[in-house]
Order: sequence, then C-alpha cells, then structure tokens
Amino acid sequence: MRVAIAEDSALLRAGMARLLADEGIEVIASLGDTTEIVEVVRKCRPHVVIMDVRMPPTHTDEGIRAAVEIQRMDTGTAVLLLSQYVEPTYAEELVREAPAGTGYLLKQRVGDFAEFLSALHRVRQGETVLDSDIFKQFVGSPREKHATELLTPRERQVLELMATGLTNSGIVNRLGISERAVEKHVTSILGKLRIANSGENHRRVLAVLNYLRGIERLHDRSE
Repeated sequence: MRVAIAEDSALLRAGMARLLADEGIEVIASLGDTTEIVEVVRKCRPHVVIMDVRMPPTHTDEGIRAAVEIQRMDTGTAVLLLSQYVEPTYAEELVREAPAGTGYLLKQRVGDFAEFLSALHRVRQGETVLDSDIFKQFVGSPREKHATELLTPRERQVLELMATGLTNSGIVNRLGISERAVEKHVTSILGKLRIANSGENHRRVLAVLNYLRGIERLHDRSE
C-alpha cells in the first residue's frame, strides 16, 4: 500500500510514517498542510491519503475540502481523515459528498495502531469508516431523541457498528449473535429509516446518515 500524509503536527506526522513503514506501507509524501496534497494525488495516485481535518492556514475545514476534491478526481485514492475532536458535521459532509473509500477517526485512534491500521485497509477497499464516538454523540443529543426512539436498543447497537464500517460478519463476531439475526436487524433498520432496498453499495451509509441527522419526520409519519 502507498499512502500520503497531510498533518500539521510534525511529531504525529513522523510517528505515523514510522509506524506505517514498519508495516511495509510506503509513505510517498509527508506534508504539513493541504496546499500540495491534491497535486500529489494527481501525479502519484496513492492508495490512501491520511489527512487532518483542521489544517493551515485557517485550521477549520481545509482537510474536508481537500478530501472532497480528491474523491471527485476519481483517481481511486481513498481518504482517511483524523480529528482532535468529535465534529459530526464534518463527518456528515465528508460521507455525503464522497461516500466510497472514506474514513473519519479521532486522532486518539492512532494510539491503538491495530484499529487505525484496520481502518486504513478498509477505506482502501472502498468501505466507509466512522469513529464510534461520533455516532454516540449524536445518539445522546436531544435533537436526535425522536430518531433514537425509532429503533430498538439492539437495532441501535447494530447501527452503531454499521457506522464504524463493520460488515454483517463483523457484527456477528462483535455481538456474538447469529448471521440471520444480524440480517433481520439490518433489514428492520433500513425499513424504519425508509432506505430503499435497491442493492446500492452505500445503503448502510445512508442509513447511518439519516439516523445521525435526526429524522423526526419519519417518526411523525409512523404514528
């Protein structure tokens, strides 16, 4: 795997590069801002770009904007964004604009290198990976109360694992329930959130996004 890193913290940037190199992953570029990352992707086509959300010069959403531009280039490069804080709005924008091969993790996940490496491989394979803390913050907010009530506790648990990018078999392993039970929960979730069973790759992502946005209108229609 070939990756490019855009991170304004020199220490974190160097640390990630060293850890990735130890895993046999080639770091083709290591940058302190986003000014060159799009050109690096255009010329070198790394498999994944690892990038901070808040980058110079404004330290707001430079990483998000660069990620969306990279995905629209259609080079096959996936993007794994890192953030110091839970910023659900940015996560939603990223997945809405570029749902394939994207990830959004808290920086603290880098410390659990096995989890970080798993996310890296999964976004390269075209999956969408969201940090579980983003999901939990939404579920706990008053704005999402009605959406939460749509689903049973087990369905919310399954949806949280879907949000982190786990497949049905991954959910089976995590919860210790049968494959058939997981399939029933997923079908129920998609039905309650009115996500059409069209066979599209990102139905699960749409379910997560609809849930996170707060869908009081669906609750009202179900009464």
